[in-house]
Amino acid sequence: MIRCLFLFVLLWPSAAQADPVSLKPGEILRGHFVQERFLAGFAQPVRSEGRFVLAPGQGLIWQGDKPFAVLTVITPAGMAQSLGGKETMRLSATKAPFLARLHQVMAGAMAGDWRALDGEFALSRQDDQVTLLPRRPDMAQPVKAIRARIGAFVEEVEVEKPEGDRDHLVFSRQSIDQGPLTTDEAAAFAGLR
Repeated sequence: MIRCLFLFVLLWPSAAQADPVSLKPGEILRGHFVQERFLAGFAQPVRSEGRFVLAPGQGLIWQGDKPFAVLTVITPAGMAQSLGGKETMRLSATKAPFLARLHQVMAGAMAGDWRALDGEFALSRQDDQVTLLPRRPDMAQPVKAIRARIGAFVEEVEVEKPEGDRDHLVFSRQSIDQGPLTTDEAAAFAGLR
């Protein structure tokens, strides 16, 4: 869930510019991430890294490569996670309605409908820094605040959780292309229809 929430910010690729650019139908945002999870009781952060693919109308693929292969796919139909090629979790949007709302907000943001994002979060911006605070109690449960540093794309995100844990993400090698999805990407999305 946390991965999905901070990705609202990812969908704001040019927020620092006067005219925000959003993904158009057929465009795909691809990039690399490094995530550090700072957890109470652990002296060192838990570090992971991998790739992501964001495709309007399709969903999000979050592929952790290190320290082990974890694949998370989110579509309008739900969410699935695989570890080492074996599915470990599947949630249908009909059984977990928050997933449908999450996808709706993400899709709205990708289409340039910032009102969809604003309905879930109070947004503030100063120079290249954006802060999002949850507006609704059900959104506030896993997240206290999201802070992002934005250049041409979102470069860094800090997700603060109510109990004091936090996630720090750094994004690199981001690009928008015209597709198409790779065979593996298309299969990942098709598996959640």
